[in-house]
Amino acid sequence: MSKFGGSNNKKEVPAVTSSSLSDIVFMLLFFFMVTTQLRETENKVIVKLPEASEVVKLERKDLATYINIGQPTRNLQATYGTDARIQLNDAIKTIEDIRDFIAAERESKDEKDRSLMTTVIKGDMDVRMGIITDIKQELRRCSALKIMYQARKAE
Repeated sequence: MSKFGGSNNKKEVPAVTSSSLSDIVFMLLFFFMVTTQLRETENKVIVKLPEASEVVKLERKDLATYINIGQPTRNLQATYGTDARIQLNDAIKTIEDIRDFIAAERESKDEKDRSLMTTVIKGDMDVRMGIITDIKQELRRCSALKIMYQARKAE
C-alpha cells in the first residue's frame, strides 16, 4: 500500500456559490444610478449645429449656461409658430428674459466661480444672425462677456 496512490480517495471540487451575486449586482446598480447624470432640460427647439473648422472643448461644463435658438419642435409649432425661438432652460422665452436668466444662473453658482461662468449659444445653422446679435447685445448689458458658440467639427 502506497502512501499517495489511493484511487478511492478522489475529492470533488465544490460548486461555486452564488449567494453574494445579488449583493454585487445591486451594488453596481446603485453605483451607476448615483454617478449617472441625467438630462437637465428638455429640447423645445430644433437645433442643427453648424460646422466649424476649429473646435475647442469646454473645460468646465458645470459653469456653462446654455441658450438654445431654433425652430420650435413639431408639437409646439401650433403655439409658437415656425419662426426661430429662444429656449432658456425648459421654457421658450424672449430676449428681454435673458437678463433675469443670467442673474438667476449667477446666483446658483458659487461666488468664486461666477467670474468663470460661460454662456454657450447653441444656435441652429439656419437661424438669422440678427437674433444672435440681439442676444449678444443683451448679454453685454448684463455683463455676461464670456460667450461660446456650440458647433460640430467639420468632417
